[in-house]
Formats: sequence, C-alpha cells, structure tokens
Amino acid sequence: MRNGKELETYLEKLFGKRGYPGMAVCIRGPEGILFDKGFGFRNTQKKTVVDGDTVFGIASMSKSMTALACCILETEGKMSLEDPVVKYFPDFHIPGAADECVTVRTLAMHCAGIPPMEPLEWSIAMNSVERDTEWYREMLRTAPNKMDKIEQIVDYISAGGYEPLGAPGEYMSYSNEGYAILSYIVDQASGTTLEEFLSERIFGPLGMTRTVLDLDCSEAKALAGGNITSLFEREEDGTLVWDDNWSVLPPFRGCACVKSTARDITKYYQMLADGGRWEGRQVIPAEAAELMYGRGFPLQKEPFYCMGLEKSLVGGKMVCEHAGGLHGVSTQGGFMEGGYSVAVLCNESELDMKEFQWACYNFILGLALETKHYAVVPSGRVFGKPEMLCGDFLSKEGLKVHCTVSLEDGRPVADYNGKKVRLLYGSGTSFVAADWENPEERVSTFRFYIRDGKAWGVKCGSRIYQRV
Repeated sequence: MRNGKELETYLEKLFGKRGYPGMAVCIRGPEGILFDKGFGFRNTQKKTVVDGDTVFGIASMSKSMTALACCILETEGKMSLEDPVVKYFPDFHIPGAADECVTVRTLAMHCAGIPPMEPLEWSIAMNSVERDTEWYREMLRTAPNKMDKIEQIVDYISAGGYEPLGAPGEYMSYSNEGYAILSYIVDQASGTTLEEFLSERIFGPLGMTRTVLDLDCSEAKALAGGNITSLFEREEDGTLVWDDNWSVLPPFRGCACVKSTARDITKYYQMLADGGRWEGRQVIPAEAAELMYGRGFPLQKEPFYCMGLEKSLVGGKMVCEHAGGLHGVSTQGGFMEGGYSVAVLCNESELDMKEFQWACYNFILGLALETKHYAVVPSGRVFGKPEMLCGDFLSKEGLKVHCTVSLEDGRPVADYNGKKVRLLYGSGTSFVAADWENPEERVSTFRFYIRDGKAWGVKCGSRIYQRV
C-alpha cells in the first residue's frame, strides 16, 4: 500500500486540474479508515469546506441498497428473486415478453428488455425546481403526466410504443424505471416502506447516522446539522452555477434518492466486502451478500452487472462498485476483496469520477496512482467489416440522443450526441469512442450488437441505443 500523503497530493492536483467545486474521499480497510479527506467547498462563498461528514446526494449508488433489500427478503422467505413482476403489479407487461420471464432478478440486473426511456427525466422536471433550459422545456412539453406515482411508470412501460431489447435476460441495458418498480416491490414484500427497511436493517446497524433515503432532502438537511453541500453544474460556456434545489423524483425512491457521507458509505461497502459482517457482527445474512454479487456472477475484466453492483477485476482483485449522477451529484463507490472500501462524492453534476476511484484502488494495491483500468482498450487492429456498424442509433432517455455511425476512409466514426468521435477497435464488437481532436481522450466505450449483417443496436456506456 502506498503513502497516504502521496495519495492526498495526487488527488489535490487532479481535483484542481478538473476544477470541481467540492469532493470527499474515504478509504477503509480491515484496520479502519486509511484515508479520509475533503477537497474544496460546499458553496460558492468558499467558507464552508468539505469533510468526510459532509452530506452529498449519492444518486444511483442507491440502487445497490434496493437490490440488497431484495436479497435480504429472499433469504427470509418473504419474496423470491424469481418472482414475476406481475405478482406485485398485475398490470405490468413488456410488449412481446412472457410475463413469467420478467422477474425481480431481471429488473435488478437491468436485463428485463426495457430500453432507455423518458419517465425518470419527466419525473425530475415535473416535480423539482429547475432552471429554464432546453431540457426542462422539452420535458414539460412531452411529459404525459407528473410521473409522481409508480402506477404511471407501470402504465407507460406496459402501453408499449417501443421495441424491447430482446427477451428478458438477454441484454443488459441500464434502466432507472426497473429500479423504481423494485422500490415498491420491497414495500409489498417487507410489509413496511423501503425507507424504513433501509433505516432499520442497514443504516442503523452500521451506525450510518448521516444517511437517509428521502425524496426532497428535508430529512437529510435535518440530520446534516448544516454540513450539507449545495449543488453545482456547468452552463454551456463553462460557467459554474449553483443552487440548493435537490432533484425530486417521487417514484424513483430506491433508484437515486439516498443522501449520505463518504465515511458512512464506506461502512456500507466494507460490510458487503466482509460478507455482511461489520465490527464482528453479522449485520445482514451472508447468503444475501452472496446473492447480490457472489459466485453466480462471472469475474472478469469487463464489468458485469450483478444485483445493483458492477463486478470486475481491477489489478487482479475483485471489485464491486457503482457510480451515480444527478443535478449537483457525481459519485463513485465500491469495495475490493480483502475488506477494503472506497467512496468518492462530488457536488457537481454528471461527472465521471472513475479516475479518482482508480487512484484509491491503486493506493490499496500499491500501484502507480495514475494507473488506468479500462476493460476495453485500442488494440491497433482493424475491424473486418465496418459497414456492419453504420446506422443511426437512438436513446430516448430525456432529450433524444443519437449515435450516428458512418465510414471515413474505410474507418468507422460516429456523431455521438453532437460530438464527433473516432471509433478505435478493441476486440469482438467493442470500440473505444475517442475525441476526434485528441484520440488519447476517451469519450465512451461502444459495443455493437449485430444481427443479419448489420448492427441493430450499440451500447454506449451502459445504455443500448437502438437502430432508428
């Protein structure tokens, strides 16, 4: 393991280079906290510094907690991961799919066949205080209702009007809507609310006294005692603006609504790393941890989405982790085999915190702190039939986003949400999408799905865009 001062210096330099407003980083090991540092500020006055007890939103890192609740309930015989969703929501259907095959497990693993769609973005726009932007105006224009009830999401998915992503269990594509439904399945199976279940079964036993699942941040503000961050984002010209208007998205409770601290989150992840044990006590059943990320899922360099966590090999060690992003929230957290946990929480919108997380893993592993751990890297080879990749692919999550692939001098290139990128071949049908002007700068990773001689879809990051 490397020196903590060296890690602090590296992170401070990287934090300054990126120009973020505030960030908290915590690393725990079997012997306790190994690193705990706040960077920057909680508001624009630059008088309130970030520390390990500063409350942040954690956004989609919340999903693993909802998935864990499902696993605990299975071990207690109160539900099964193989339960069909119609057991809990009789009106729920995915067009063309057998109801019996759309299960709790397929929702939790993002493989029920639901493509990227609009309800989460509609819910945020219709229930939050938002600035007047193109996104906000378009969400108001297109939203069929307030999207503030789970029944509205169930009805929207069940009405069809979209092409499912294959059969349930066939393809993984990130779905916030699936986790919204899981939140309410936990309510029914547990006989209490997801909020109460997490508080009583996870947050309380772990001593996560600064963690709460709430919709409007009122409870988080009360427990924070003033040590809570404001929310920052960048305008198109790069200007940093801020407010205290937390995203409110009522049906997506267990999807993105937990607020916590770097210190608390590392308690949670370290408990998972130790098979459900914390400070010598079995906090959750060991079987629940096994169901969540255990031997039933492959361990490989390419991340595999288990139950609310991505599992992969980093530096030869198993890592399970998740990221999160909302207005004023960018997070990454997880655990490494051997009893180590990491949390990186930032108060600017929708950033990739992976390089900070990797620096923490490298600190644990004794590697150079700048070591990258990408699963897909350019191989220098050429894909044999690039014409198979060409087409216009679309995601309807919020504003419609296109990924249009064409050939230039026989090589594939793409217009990805208005940004021209080079497609550098890795292996199989996977490519690195690199900045056109600076090929060393990675924009995303693309994986194409080919059938009958042409791509019907491309996974950009974690979402599958379908051919138009």
